[in-house]
Amino acid sequence: MSDKLPDTSPDQGIPEESSNQKKDLKEGRRSPVRIITIIVLAISALFFIWYVLSDRHVPYTNQSRINGLMIPIVPRVSGNLTGIHVRLHTKVSIGDTLFQIDKRPFILAVEQAEANLENTAQGVSAKTASVKSAAGRLGMARAQLDRAQRDWNRVEKVIAENPGALSHADRDQSETALSQATEQVASAEADLERAEQALGISGETNPQYRMAVKALEQAQLDLAYTTITASANGHIESFSIDLGYYASTGQPLATLVSTNDLWIQANMKENNISLMKPGDQAEFALDVIPGRIFTGEVRSIGYGVSTGNTNRGDLPTVSGAKGWLKDPQRFPVIITINEKEIPDQLRFGGQVDVVVFTNDKKGVLNALGKLRIRIISWLSYVR
Repeated sequence: MSDKLPDTSPDQGIPEESSNQKKDLKEGRRSPVRIITIIVLAISALFFIWYVLSDRHVPYTNQSRINGLMIPIVPRVSGNLTGIHVRLHTKVSIGDTLFQIDKRPFILAVEQAEANLENTAQGVSAKTASVKSAAGRLGMARAQLDRAQRDWNRVEKVIAENPGALSHADRDQSETALSQATEQVASAEADLERAEQALGISGETNPQYRMAVKALEQAQLDLAYTTITASANGHIESFSIDLGYYASTGQPLATLVSTNDLWIQANMKENNISLMKPGDQAEFALDVIPGRIFTGEVRSIGYGVSTGNTNRGDLPTVSGAKGWLKDPQRFPVIITINEKEIPDQLRFGGQVDVVVFTNDKKGVLNALGKLRIRIISWLSYVR
């Protein structure tokens, strides 16, 4: 009879296959694939949360353009060009002479009007020289009033289409220029009236005399229109003419891209503007100046865009990117440029990347928004 005790090992009676399964399960719990998967899911969740929050608190868009005013250079009288003082992309200042139309026909017209006036005024005792001088000054004053009125009409049109496109200072400057030109015309008319009264009652009431005065005024006005000057600071575009070109009344010779007021039109998604308001600070990067960050301020937020059910030209049209997910509607946000030393480097229609900070608190979202726009600025080198 054997004295050997029965085996009491814990593995006794456990199948070998079941033991291997437990061993594989323990190894699976320690597998790096599981850990990496958890980390990736956590990071994805953090990115999703940041994306949702940043869309409202620090919205970003790359659908932005430099915008400004374009002024067609249109002659008021017809004639051959005898002087061209600009070329394509020339920088000009307000009042600079751009084109000169042949003056000779208009000088002859003035001389004829003066001779006609002198001939008509022979029977009166007053000096005709004062009448001619007053009529000439009135013609020049009316030319300045006409230019100021056209500038004011452009300002009103821009304000009607986009109330925030122009600053109050620009509007006040244009309105002041119009008022001054109106006062100058009134003063010139008063001077002419005094000169006409000096001719005596018969001269003032004589229809032929009054017709001669008006003809001289028109001749002086047409002569002033032969010199075409810049109505704003800016650069010449759409230029393709040379000496001898026949300038026709009302037909543009070139385009002046004004630099008096440049702004950024950022086309923001609808959920981007939920917390946005005028006065919010912004930072932007320019493709033309990569690696640098500039600051701005939200001037205004659009209240409507064309949806295809309105007449053309009623509202601005904004086109969004197309994809397998429906892109939210976008609205134009006008951003004022704070820096004053970079206008010469800006280009009308240039691409801009913009991030807006909807609150003044220096939080994590603001820091991430600043980091994002700086990375995008450096990436402009490789675009």
